[in-house]
Amino acid sequence: MAIAYARHTSLTSALVEALADLYAVVYAEPPYEEGPDEVAGFRGGLPEQAERGGFTLHTAHQGRALIGAAYGWTMPAGVWWRNADRNPPTDIHAADKLAVMEWIVHPRLRGRGVGAELMRRLLDGRPEPVATLAANPESAARGMYERAGWVQVARSMLPWGTPMDVLVLRLPAGGVHG
Repeated sequence: MAIAYARHTSLTSALVEALADLYAVVYAEPPYEEGPDEVAGFRGGLPEQAERGGFTLHTAHQGRALIGAAYGWTMPAGVWWRNADRNPPTDIHAADKLAVMEWIVHPRLRGRGVGAELMRRLLDGRPEPVATLAANPESAARGMYERAGWVQVARSMLPWGTPMDVLVLRLPAGGVHG
């Protein structure tokens, strides 16, 4: 069955529920092993996230099923990850950044280019010169980010859970194409 992609700049309640269901499947796996409380927190926080400047969500669907998603918003110049152990290079700190908040693909559809296409679509045409995300260093996705050109510049020391690697990717003017 073909995979269809869609771009969203706002959320419906049905989309929030579908995203939460996908999040529950993806983050139930090791090393995350998240449960109902974390899924409820994700679901509850989505509407606020969609109100942030520059919010964009790209989704992948197979038939009526949501199989992947990537979204983020603009982290303004001078702002950085709250719990990071250090600031990025000065030019990155002084620029607007695309903060990638989620990049998830259903486990049964990984390895088929869905995630790469979602990220390509999310980055394409963004006005920010750099993207940033936080990644669990124990996850399989962490190596994928590095292979795709993301570079670690800090660690986020949260009061709970595993410290996260904070990564950046410099974007070509006008975003990524191809």
